[in-house]
Amino acid sequence: MRKLLSTTLLVATAATGGLAQAQNVVNVYNWSDYIAEENLADFTAQTGITVNYDVYDSNDTLEARMLAGSSGFDVVVPTGNYLQRQIAAGVYQPLNRDLIPNWSNLDPHLMELASAFDEGNEHAVVYMWGTTGIGYNVEAVRERMGDDYVVDSWALVFDPEIASKFADCGIAFLDDHTEILPPALRYLGLDPLSTAEADLEQAVAMLETIRPSLRYFHSSQYISDLANGEICVAVGWSGDILQAAARAEEVGNGIEIAYAIPNEGANLWFDMMAIPTDAPNPEAAHAFINYMIDAQVAARNTNYIQYPNAVAASNEFIDEAVLSDPTIYPPAETQANFWTLRPHDSRTDRMITRMWTRVRTGQ
Repeated sequence: MRKLLSTTLLVATAATGGLAQAQNVVNVYNWSDYIAEENLADFTAQTGITVNYDVYDSNDTLEARMLAGSSGFDVVVPTGNYLQRQIAAGVYQPLNRDLIPNWSNLDPHLMELASAFDEGNEHAVVYMWGTTGIGYNVEAVRERMGDDYVVDSWALVFDPEIASKFADCGIAFLDDHTEILPPALRYLGLDPLSTAEADLEQAVAMLETIRPSLRYFHSSQYISDLANGEICVAVGWSGDILQAAARAEEVGNGIEIAYAIPNEGANLWFDMMAIPTDAPNPEAAHAFINYMIDAQVAARNTNYIQYPNAVAASNEFIDEAVLSDPTIYPPAETQANFWTLRPHDSRTDRMITRMWTRVRTGQ
């Protein structure tokens, strides 16, 4: 799983000379802080297509827009498990690969993994992938846990005694039960993908014990808050944490932010580019997707947002410091403990939503 790009959007629009014809506009709905700023203007310069770019910070927000219909968007970027059930609901149209010649750039292994959400990769292309782990203020951890403490376990946020030590400086959780309940289950020694009510109740009971130590639930605010010292620990997406670290370093505020993939394991997720069934301009949508999986374009995105892409040919253009960072491109032994989310049936969704509301509200 991001930055509001109003400035870039204006540049992209201006580059077209103010074209207003529908065939020269592509409407994109993407996660915040999730694209290299120059790519929108460059796309317009290359194609003459204006980009109307809007952002969201949760899959639930996107899903509500998609299921309501007539969203007006041409390209959207759902996470894999949400994509799967939205495909089943008829939300997305099949891709025309003849309009995506850069398809040959994609990593076959990653696309095979993503086919678990989209059989045959018929409806979507991997945009970025990553992990969900722990971001933390290095000095805050040192002060509270000692010089020898290593952040390598979900215990930092799930053990109530440990979590309470960070209540004063602030802990943030993603506002997404699919990102919090599975690691809670794994920390308890249970299947992270379990939908058994008894297992989920155990996870919820544990989360309720650490609820008093949490500052808030939000899926993007933690980036800036980590960087400026407003919070000291966050359960968040890998690239977001690394962006926070880069921002703190840029402003020189003396805050060092690090990211850890816990030894117990972590969620491996895919964000996918798809075209809604009722997209106003599917041809421009295909052009945008094709552009985004160009090797140099994908590398610019990865270098900027610190998430790995699915374009194998982009590696030669990715900064060595990014390519060699195990928190961005985890080694095989770390990946062995990853899990990939699955969609739930409606009954399970309702049950989990009720449980998650208890966790979020503390009631």
